[in-house]
Amino acid sequence: MESAKAQAVRQRNYRRARDRALARLGNDYPNVYRAYLEEEIEADEKGNKKWLDITGRTRSTASGSR
Repeated sequence: MESAKAQAVRQRNYRRARDRALARLGNDYPNVYRAYLEEEIEADEKGNKKWLDITGRTRSTASGSR
């Protein structure tokens, strides 16, 4: 049981560090970050995975043209 707790803590810490690093990259290189994000969104949508905007709408309903 202890090893499961320790693994959960390590995973949580890794996710936090990864999220901080992504935020820093996004701030330091906003245009590159947006381009990569757009590529990932398009790849996911080709695989029938939906991306939601801040209001909870998908991109296809938000833009109307996709």
